Amino acid sequence: MATDRIGSQDDDLARLDATAQARLVQRGEVSPLELVEAAIRRIERLDPAINAVAASDAELAREKARTCGTTGPFAGVPTLLKDLVAYPGLPLGMGSRLFRGQVPPAGSAYTEALDASGLIVLGKSTTSEFGLLGTTETLACGATRNPWDLERSPGGSSGGAVAAVASGMVPVAHASDGGGSIRGPASFCGLFGFKPSRGRHLSTGQPADTPFIRMISEHCVSRSVRDSATWLSVVERDEAGLPGGKVGRVTEPLRRRLRIGLYRRTADGTSPEPEVTEALEATRRLCESLGHQVVETEGPRFDARAAGDAFFTLASLTLGGACEQLRALMGPAFDEGRLEPYTRELIARSRDLPPEAGSRAAAMLQAAADAADRAMAGFDVLLCPTVAFPAFPLGRHGGTQPFEEAAAFTESLAGYTAIASIAGWPAMSVPLHVSPTGLPIGSHFAAPLGQEAVLLGLALELEQAAPWHERRPGGVE
Repeated sequence: MATDRIGSQDDDLARLDATAQARLVQRGEVSPLELVEAAIRRIERLDPAINAVAASDAELAREKARTCGTTGPFAGVPTLLKDLVAYPGLPLGMGSRLFRGQVPPAGSAYTEALDASGLIVLGKSTTSEFGLLGTTETLACGATRNPWDLERSPGGSSGGAVAAVASGMVPVAHASDGGGSIRGPASFCGLFGFKPSRGRHLSTGQPADTPFIRMISEHCVSRSVRDSATWLSVVERDEAGLPGGKVGRVTEPLRRRLRIGLYRRTADGTSPEPEVTEALEATRRLCESLGHQVVETEGPRFDARAAGDAFFTLASLTLGGACEQLRALMGPAFDEGRLEPYTRELIARSRDLPPEAGSRAAAMLQAAADAADRAMAGFDVLLCPTVAFPAFPLGRHGGTQPFEEAAAFTESLAGYTAIASIAGWPAMSVPLHVSPTGLPIGSHFAAPLGQEAVLLGLALELEQAAPWHERRPGGVE
């Protein structure tokens, strides 16, 4: 473990989750501006060592704090948006040197809902270029560091979000997940990381009809389950049309007992490292102590190699198409050489794919989703590790690594989490354990499409039985 410690004693506000901070505002005990100023000071103190903030505008945040109301569920609470979504007044860099300084004219229905909830956006959190990789080490922004160990990665692509929340810069932060980009980083940084069902939330302006974009869910990373549950209620679509209907705000621990299927190996047969296995067994015992039935199962079994190839094919086609649109829009300002080597290789591969590649890849992922649904049948929830290993050292992976190595590592990171994105299930990483070496280890739970309320109720129950909120990262005070 790194022994570097940064900063000094957190102010009292930094120890409160977003719900508690909002309640102070609602009761008139603190103003939104005071919350924002405290968060700005924390960012100024902590971010030079952690590097979680890609862009910020303190004056814009202060102006919003002066004019925002005090009755919203997140009244006056400071937050960050992952630098893959547009927000008025803030640059949209997407983790890339190509877009540095580009400021979009408008946000989206999603960001408007966040504003209406009372959240105050301070800036953008770092991400891998276009959210493609499972670590946050870019040529545009440099390496983002894990607050639990400054020599390790917080994961990706939501690395900046988890690092900011885990270090106490902000109590909650927007994140997104297309294969594990919320859940994996949450596991590495000791946070609650939730991914809602496909189609559950409002649009961020992405073209939702493309197969690759359909796998991406927007949500947040948080220290408490109640913050995540409130976030979902804020951005939930009224017309989602999912099984079980609208979720609303889940506030109570689960009452009914569940049949939980536990599996250890990924679809390609990979087993977790020993400390992750120990954490999984401890989670099993905890669930059983609460009266849930935990049953051994094989878990989703599908052709992991073919599914991985299909995933990268769709990513390549999506990126290649976007690249051509940007080339037309930006003209001479478009310089493909400013993209990272990994991204350029994905784009190059898209040009060599046959016309039927997209439909074949989509069919392969649908076959994997069907296999996952069969594995879920007979269970309320499936339990497995979030990632097969704890947080890994910085400097080994990233956009300059040879393509095949970077792709293989990304697949290993998403070995347990990707299938929930492919199937469209809600899923979560719950920060129940810390390894003997002091690194967080999350436990992964997934439920059938539309069953967010079951997962959030279970999470509230687990949080009550084994609270994790007082754990503090080893790299920050």
